[in-house]
Amino acid sequence: MVNTILVAAVRSGGFVRVKRVSIVLAAVAVSLPLVAVSATADEVPQPVFADGQAQPVYDPADVVREDVWVEAGVDSDHDGVEDVVHVEVVRPRATENGLRVPVVYQASPYYAGGNPITNHNVDRELYVPGKPLGEITWRYQDYFLARGFAVVYAESLGTGRSTGCPTTGGENETLGATSVIEWLNGRAGARGAEGRRVNAGWTTGRTAMMGVSYNGTLPNAVATTGVEGLETIVPIAAISNWYDYYRENGAVVAPGGFQGEDADVLAEYVYTRADQEICRPVIDRLEQEQDRLTGDYSDFWHERNYLDDVGNVKASVLAVHGLSDWNVTVSQVAEWWDALAEHGVERSIWLHQSGHADPYSLRKDEWLTTLNRWFSHYLYGIDNGVETEPRATVQREDGSWTREADWPAPGTEDATLRLGPGGGERGALGVHRSPGRPVVEWLTDDATKKVEDLVNAPASEHRLSYSTEAATVPVRISGTPSVTLRTVFDRPAANVTAVLVDRAQDGSSHVITRGWIDPQNRHGASRTKALRPGVPYQVSFELQPQDYVVQEGHRLEFVLVSSDHDFTLRPAPGAGVGLDVGRSTVTVPVVGGSETLRRAFPVS
Repeated sequence: MVNTILVAAVRSGGFVRVKRVSIVLAAVAVSLPLVAVSATADEVPQPVFADGQAQPVYDPADVVREDVWVEAGVDSDHDGVEDVVHVEVVRPRATENGLRVPVVYQASPYYAGGNPITNHNVDRELYVPGKPLGEITWRYQDYFLARGFAVVYAESLGTGRSTGCPTTGGENETLGATSVIEWLNGRAGARGAEGRRVNAGWTTGRTAMMGVSYNGTLPNAVATTGVEGLETIVPIAAISNWYDYYRENGAVVAPGGFQGEDADVLAEYVYTRADQEICRPVIDRLEQEQDRLTGDYSDFWHERNYLDDVGNVKASVLAVHGLSDWNVTVSQVAEWWDALAEHGVERSIWLHQSGHADPYSLRKDEWLTTLNRWFSHYLYGIDNGVETEPRATVQREDGSWTREADWPAPGTEDATLRLGPGGGERGALGVHRSPGRPVVEWLTDDATKKVEDLVNAPASEHRLSYSTEAATVPVRISGTPSVTLRTVFDRPAANVTAVLVDRAQDGSSHVITRGWIDPQNRHGASRTKALRPGVPYQVSFELQPQDYVVQEGHRLEFVLVSSDHDFTLRPAPGAGVGLDVGRSTVTVPVVGGSETLRRAFPVS
């Protein structure tokens, strides 16, 4: 059969042409078979593209692998010598004979493993103011090498064979990772293992950064520098604001599954460079400046907030996140996504139903196709239309996938639900008027109780619960819910946790989302002001964003607790939290807005 294939010829760091030719294929195949080629100076095999995707024409086992140390432009360990970033380059052998290729680059603090660590103790009272193991590799390496991309790995400052100090998202880590792109584009120096200067003449300089978790956070950070040569990033389960990873609205919270972890603990874990003493003062400062006492936003956290610098982003962004990720919560991608939109950055988003996961393990074939087309466009300039396709790919609760124009879902509007008395068992929640007189209902904090257990308790003094009637039509929540609560406390400090729950017809429950606040930070995350027992306060805060469908016949519930065993600090039981039911509301982003809620939960 005759197929049309794009062939890109690369010379002197740029494209000289992209021409269309017809070739005859011996058999029909989804993709071209792997062809192992040996390059010669006279005839260097060029990358091949079909259906907008790079094809596997290079042998991923026939590669050049080299170690270099890139000058980072920073001295974060304060030894008077510029930090260097250890980099491993893996590139097709044909680059030795004139082929120039773009780069898929992953920076990470984890390549050398981690150290034994002890997390902070979270069972305490609330504050009242007054080394490398062989070659680095990656599951994507052979896939990209075979298709004409080099793969580059860089060890973060203070880890493995890099120098400098780990600072958990600090500016020096960003500069260290950025320096590799500068080197790839001839703007930073580097030396090989024998000390000789090394350049990257084998690359076009066009670079993509990609990774999961911390490895996905570094691409966000580097993109905000606006560095030339970074064409696109793929942040997967990535952080955009470190404050919201270890704090929330003034409350000290933990990433899911890691109670007691904080910035200093993570830095201690990844601090794997040979010299284990030089960075001790740096990590000691982290412990002090992170401020687990008040939980306030500060200059320390501002340095680690990439959202304020999104205006510098020039790279396109393919963001990926799990809707069930309680390690790096969904707010990290939602706020990043909104900021990118505000600044007109070319972008796409994948949202799946799993947790802290790489989509490679969820939908491998479709994901690799998406990546290939994305990189073929942004690194090789192939006109395959990825930048004009629907921006959002969302997995539904039944495992099916949908493509949508954007996210949150088009047609989403905020809609308000009000509470009715009876929260000790099941109060009312719906689109109805509030009672004419104040009704204050109380709960007693007990941090030993898990939210999931309190949600399912038919009655409890440790939570307040309010429920709609069974939905008459499906209700899709898409975006960021919020609450405005009129509260009163019997102590000068308390946690406040808000939870949205889906209650099925058989009585089983699913926590849709939750959020936290330290009510001492009711005027903002940067300011702690003590509570006066008995004085009413209004607290307003957002819950974690979500995309979730409450099915017909299910009920939507709002549950209020104080401490959240799995996330917040855990003071001794006993603090009392009162809720003025009639002056408290739950706002939910719903496809169809208030009209959908009125149809789903009609007033009886």
